[in-house]
Amino acid sequence: MHAPRSALWFLRGVTSNERYISRVEHDALVSRQEPLGRPQSTRAALIPIKKSEDWWELTQDERRRVFEETSHHVAVGLEYLPAVARRLLHGRELGEQFDFLTWFEFAPASAAGFEQLVQRLRATEEWNYVEREIDIRLAR
Repeated sequence: MHAPRSALWFLRGVTSNERYISRVEHDALVSRQEPLGRPQSTRAALIPIKKSEDWWELTQDERRRVFEETSHHVAVGLEYLPAVARRLLHGRELGEQFDFLTWFEFAPASAAGFEQLVQRLRATEEWNYVEREIDIRLAR
């Protein structure tokens, strides 16, 4: 798929296998995650993220250590479910400018919690590997 000539932005991503979580973490996420498109979720955030080459030079187990054992990415995220629904898309394998497209939906009453979630994740060791991010907020 090609971007229309008039497009200023064109972001692509695909759902992919879960790379850094255990079966127990996966099951916990699935049991608490609610679907996207809930009527009360009139707020959303799209945060494209590019990680540094230092991140990609780490082995899979080293990335897992940073992702969960040090930064507690999944554990932190679980605290905000089901209020914040999320979807992760991968762009690196497609040769895109962002490695990940992170999409979140939440009700206005959960906006402060979402801000806290993002703030906590940005304060982790994992975030030291983020080279670029763009935080786009939407409301319907």
